[in-house]
This record gives sequence, structure tokens and C-alpha cells, in this order.
Amino acid sequence: MELRQIEYFTVVAEELHFGRAAMRLKMTQPPLSQQILQLERELGVKLLERSKRHVELTNAGKVFLQEVRGVLTQLEYAKSAALKAQMGMLGRLVLGFVGSATFDILPIIVREYQEQYPYVDLVLREMPTPMQIESFHSKDIDIGFVRNPVVDPIISLLSVHHETCIAVVPRLHPLAERSSISMVDLSKERFILVEREVWPSWYDDILSKCRDAGFSPIIRQEVKEIQTVVGLVAAGLGISIVPRSTGNLHARDVSYVNIDGAAPRVEMSIAWRKDDNSTLIQQFLDTAKRLI
Repeated sequence: MELRQIEYFTVVAEELHFGRAAMRLKMTQPPLSQQILQLERELGVKLLERSKRHVELTNAGKVFLQEVRGVLTQLEYAKSAALKAQMGMLGRLVLGFVGSATFDILPIIVREYQEQYPYVDLVLREMPTPMQIESFHSKDIDIGFVRNPVVDPIISLLSVHHETCIAVVPRLHPLAERSSISMVDLSKERFILVEREVWPSWYDDILSKCRDAGFSPIIRQEVKEIQTVVGLVAAGLGISIVPRSTGNLHARDVSYVNIDGAAPRVEMSIAWRKDDNSTLIQQFLDTAKRLI
């Protein structure tokens, strides 16, 4: 059974006249009749009752027509979906992201992308940068918001955001009244930091800036999320150094204070596999480039 035979039968069933059906199909009547006969032989059922003056559907023909109309409708939908997928308008994009990306750049890019491509199923998975790198290798994610530096032969990067770091202290801390402080001012404080395995470059940069200021930080607690850092600072358990965008977390019991001089800096990039040239990824990158 061929698709064109089904299409021919549908037109004949709608016209109930071989001549008019042949005109609609832009073909002559004899080959149309032969195709319908061949279809009936393949099915083993009679679909049409024919006479010189009259054509009508048999009961089997009526049931067959109802079923094949659904098939043709589904086929048209499949063709349309395939075209949309090729154009990047339909599909599934799995996006990994570090939690701190939600403070600034990620919501802006994701909102714009979803407005442009509402039928793309965008799946977001929060994970630290090292886990994202593993997920790129296992092809569990397609694109990611990562913290630099990332050095991996299979990954391409687009830098999207740079920012300096600031101090976060309890609201009633003496430093909370200052407009700015230096790293030396933190030498006697207890630090709450994101674990090194979660964000190794930032962790090392904080320790390096402390050493440059002449002290080794007293680390009271290490956690996995910046939100947890701010929460523990609010509880009075210590102070921390966080990306400036963390100030968008309006915790009631903390203050954010600028750091003078060589404060730690952080950079965020969008990452993807070098061998993945899908339209979905390219359009996500194009959206990001316009916004940055």
C-alpha cells in the first residue's frame, strides 16, 4: 500500500466521481481507476461500488475512509513538526546552570528565548560547573551556564557576564555601616564559603586575595549554594564574599558592602559541545549574543 493510493482513494471518496477526482488530482481517469483497484486488491476488501452512472462507498470503504483521514492528518502534523524542528522552532533543549546564574543573566536570556521559541521544550537543571562538564561528556545536557575557567577539549564557551565580588555581613555587624571595606578588614572574621568542589576557581581566588592581604581566612562553614551562604550570614554565623549580583537576594538580616582594591572577580559563560551544531543551540546562542 502506498501513500499516494490512500490520497487517491480519499479524493474519489469525497467526489464519488472518478472524472472529477482525476481533475482534482491533475491526472487522467484510467490510471486513477487502476490505483484504486490495486489498493482494493492489497486490502482484500471492496471499497467502492461502481456503475457507469454512480460511485458510492461500501461499508468497508466508509470505515477505511474514516481511519485514513486520521492517518493523513497525523502525517501532515508530522511533516509540519519536522519542518519546525529543522528551523529550531520545535524540539527539546536541556540547559544546565549554576545557581548563581539565576541572580542576573539567566532569567533575561531564558525569558527572551522562550518568547521567541515558545514551542521548544526548555528543560532546566541546576548543577555546579564540574557536574555540567561531566554532563556534557555524557550528553545529558545540551547547553549550560558555567563559571570560568573551563578548560575541556570538547566544550566551546561564550563569555556572557563579568562581575566583581562584594562582602556580605550580618545586618548588625560593625562593617555593615561602612560604604566600602578592604580585604584586610576581613582578616579576623569567620568565613562561610561555597565548597571548592562546587566552584573551585572562585574558592581559590578568595583564598588568594586573602593571602595577598596578609592573612589566611578562618573558614567556619562550607556549603553548596550561595543562597545558603547568605542564609548562614543572616543567622550571624560569619561573613562571606559573594558575586555582586548576589545583592539581588534581599535578605532582611544582611548587608552588602563594596570591597576596595583587588576584590575577587567571577566570570560566567555559556557552554556547549563543539561537535553539536544543532539549530536549537545556535538560536539560543544568537539570543544570548543579542542581549549581552
